[in-house]
Amino acid sequence: MNPRWRAAIIVLFLLLLAGLLLFFFKPAAQFAEMAARELRYLWWIVLLIALAIWLIWGIGRKQRK
Repeated sequence: MNPRWRAAIIVLFLLLLAGLLLFFFKPAAQFAEMAARELRYLWWIVLLIALAIWLIWGIGRKQRK
């Protein structure tokens, strides 16, 4: 499997997971909707998403020497 396909599968999985979580956890969906309206809450979502991306791609990497 080449890296482009792997990246596409990971992105698809993350989008599906986010959709399922928002479906099952209604308060999270309401928070995201409120955050889209009010900028001060939007920054928290941006920071949480950035942290999640950093953790997902940072954990599997080998340390450089």
